[in-house]
Amino acid sequence: MSSDPLLQPFQLKHLTLRNRVMITSHEPAYPEDGMPKDTYRAYHVERAKAGVALTMTAGSASVSRDSPPVFNNILAWKDEVVGWMKKLTDECHDHGAAVMIQLTHLGRRTRWDKADWLPVISAGHEREPAHRAFPKQAEDWDIARIITDYADAAERMKAAGLDGIELESYGHLVEQFASPLTNNLDAPYGGDLDNRMRFTFDILRAIRERVGTEFIVGIRYSGDEDLPGGLTKEDGMEISHKLKNSGLVDFLNIIRGHIDTDPGLTDVIPVQGMRNAPHLDFAGEIRAATRFPTFHAAKIPDVATARHAIASGKLDMVGMTRAHMTDPHIVAKILAGEEERIRPCVGANYCLDRIYQGGAAYCIHNPSTGRELQQPHQIAKSEVPKRVVIVGAGPAGLEAARVSAERGHEVIVHEAANNPGGQIRLTSLSERRREMISIIDWRFQECTRLGVTFRFNSFVDASTALEDDPDVIVIATGGLPHTEVLQSGNELVVSAWDILSGDVKPGSNVLVYDDAGDHSGLMAAEKIAATGAKVEIMTPDRSFAPEVMAMNLVPYMRSLQKLDTTFTVTWRLQSASRDGNELLAEVGSDYGDFTRQRRLDQIVVNHGTRPLDELYFELRPGASNLGEVDYQSLIDSAAQTVSSNPDGSYQLFRIGDAVAARNTHAAVYDGLRLARTL
Repeated sequence: MSSDPLLQPFQLKHLTLRNRVMITSHEPAYPEDGMPKDTYRAYHVERAKAGVALTMTAGSASVSRDSPPVFNNILAWKDEVVGWMKKLTDECHDHGAAVMIQLTHLGRRTRWDKADWLPVISAGHEREPAHRAFPKQAEDWDIARIITDYADAAERMKAAGLDGIELESYGHLVEQFASPLTNNLDAPYGGDLDNRMRFTFDILRAIRERVGTEFIVGIRYSGDEDLPGGLTKEDGMEISHKLKNSGLVDFLNIIRGHIDTDPGLTDVIPVQGMRNAPHLDFAGEIRAATRFPTFHAAKIPDVATARHAIASGKLDMVGMTRAHMTDPHIVAKILAGEEERIRPCVGANYCLDRIYQGGAAYCIHNPSTGRELQQPHQIAKSEVPKRVVIVGAGPAGLEAARVSAERGHEVIVHEAANNPGGQIRLTSLSERRREMISIIDWRFQECTRLGVTFRFNSFVDASTALEDDPDVIVIATGGLPHTEVLQSGNELVVSAWDILSGDVKPGSNVLVYDDAGDHSGLMAAEKIAATGAKVEIMTPDRSFAPEVMAMNLVPYMRSLQKLDTTFTVTWRLQSASRDGNELLAEVGSDYGDFTRQRRLDQIVVNHGTRPLDELYFELRPGASNLGEVDYQSLIDSAAQTVSSNPDGSYQLFRIGDAVAARNTHAAVYDGLRLARTL
């Protein structure tokens, strides 16, 4: 038996959990027609196979038709969910993992124009800022109907063979009844705390009547809304004791904060640059006070922190949810004594930001997550070893090198700089995004372990690339900033990269013109504003920094709004000229023939990159495929067999920003799916 605290079993009622590591309920938005079909099942089964003790499905499966998901969630109010959940559960059980699901009614945390266009409902008329819907105040028949819906959904999950369920309270309808901020009802469901909690306990009693006393039931709730007028820490402690003493629940899953706004949500689920495990001690206080099974997750990305959470007695089960999106094999690697090989979560939050914009959750540096059926996490060996030369050691090149080496190929990587990293090395210079360098460090470590040859400070031309007689050449040279966007005066501007690298000193009165909308523009603005400069961030779009997305935007706003920074949307920088010691910028609008002027001492342009592709075109004539990619084969993970040049002696491909400016996930995904087929 291991002495590792994380590997100790935990007895939850009749259920023995094989270790202390769990995946808390979350919705990766993989359902099809509201059902957890093959993609959804493969995602959870992969983690069950790798040793996680408990996988919780559904970041809030909907129990009622008037709780339409705002992104792709499981519909627990449909009877057909039973068969799909049973299939998922049985397969996870076969691998030794327990399975639960989170059930909810979203209340006001949705929109009236989703699904059946039914009125949004809450315990009052206050609109949730994040979803903007003005709710109907619940009537007695609404309350009775929803309580029945919860019981029906719980019964379906018991029929599907799940080990238990969890109610989602925080931010959703259950907490909208519990919180004085959102409950405007009269007694018996409004007024003092006991009345406001009546809805919670009526739901729990109805569930128990359906599923019995042995089926495991828990609740995830806020022990402190951390919001003026909301539930306080003292309220949370009282609620915790009430839940325990009711005998209706078997575990408490603690969060701290509120999720009705982007800043609130980001404090509950912190992103990179924010403190790790910020609410762990708080959850530990509730466990110490209640002496009741306590679960918790909030930016616990590493094994050391998770181990501390258990060893110190703060938690009974520790959630490592985003960490398992990055590396589903965390427990397996702990068991194998290979903790150093765990792919680290960098907190980029690409996963959650995508779902809040209506997409599926993908990990910024593990493109197999959510694509388990098409891009398995395991890399198969090639039947024919090859020599693969890769030019560029950014995220795309390193991923292509790692996967090619896993395939059994001989891999040689050329890099012009004296270390790997590409654009990520520049990005990680920012204190806010320093965690991004782990994307590079992990790949470089894996490549080194696999015997990849690196040649740094290597400026490659065609003859250099061909020196090792390669079978395959992969161009991963990335791109360079493109700033020539003005009608005149392009020579007067600098790039966001110039500022971030320190090659150009920030001015004192600066226009940051950002129509790429990614991190670089905001990072540059933040660096300039931190010097005390006056900064205007301008975009021709109707919103700024759309590629940064909601939760990642929060830390930037908190920083920039403290400084002398203004934000201007729907105006386009047209030209720049010198006027004495100043620059005169002319700006116009796509909405009409309007112009304005700005007097400045610096103009910074963030307009993405253009491919650094000279080497690719130099090598094309000698390639058997002339650089052509069979897209269908790429999508199907089939070998590239294009042979359009009988005199060619090697295959040639390019990936990442050497093709076109995209993001880190796209670069890594390029490297993975190309190299998988070599």
